[in-house]
Amino acid sequence: MNAMLEAKNLSVSYGKLNAVKDVSFAVEEGKIVTIIGPNGAGKTTLLKSLMGQLPATGRIIYRGEDIGDAQVERRVERGVVLVPETRELFTDMVVADNLLLGAYIHRRNGAQVKEDLEKVYTLFPRLRERREQLAGTLSGGERQMLALGRALMGRPKLLMLDEPSLGLAPIIVREIFKIITQLGAQGVTMLLVEQNARAALETADYGYVLESGEVVHQGKASELMRDPKVMATYLGKSAS
Repeated sequence: MNAMLEAKNLSVSYGKLNAVKDVSFAVEEGKIVTIIGPNGAGKTTLLKSLMGQLPATGRIIYRGEDIGDAQVERRVERGVVLVPETRELFTDMVVADNLLLGAYIHRRNGAQVKEDLEKVYTLFPRLRERREQLAGTLSGGERQMLALGRALMGRPKLLMLDEPSLGLAPIIVREIFKIITQLGAQGVTMLLVEQNARAALETADYGYVLESGEVVHQGKASELMRDPKVMATYLGKSAS
């Protein structure tokens, strides 16, 4: 396996609360890996530790380098980009300016930024239509598209998505996951954290199940969808 990212015995604590407990997993280059689990399982905490936003013990190996002590900015420079569940848009700025902020580390290459912006507008036609509209006036689905588009402007080598379907109508969820599938087909390596287990497993190549901060199942996504325990707990149906 050609792993782009490896977490080895990763643990994260909030005071006396051990939110992530000795977790190990890998993300193969060019693949979509998902981490599913119930609310409060530690999924968002795990992503924040990978991004350098929370201190963790254990090792984080990215493209052969231990980045466990690297600052957030250094990880972004290396191509690690997180789309948080809160989206964290600049609501008082227009869509186009939000996207350009995503290209900050490439800002000196104007031709590349212009090319990347056109790619984002092609992927998200609605963002082109609303490019002069304030981000704060967008719908929930459009905000998620903008958050994804802004992340892509950073030319990520590893794109981490935290609950991209959160709070969205079913028809928009399908659209978002269709786009994630398209990105995967283009070779974008992704780590997808989701409560919508069915959509995540239908999209991913490999999956991990996180419960109470620990990995309790793992395997090819197609196999997890047929696993009796996963089916009963996360897919709303029995194995029979």
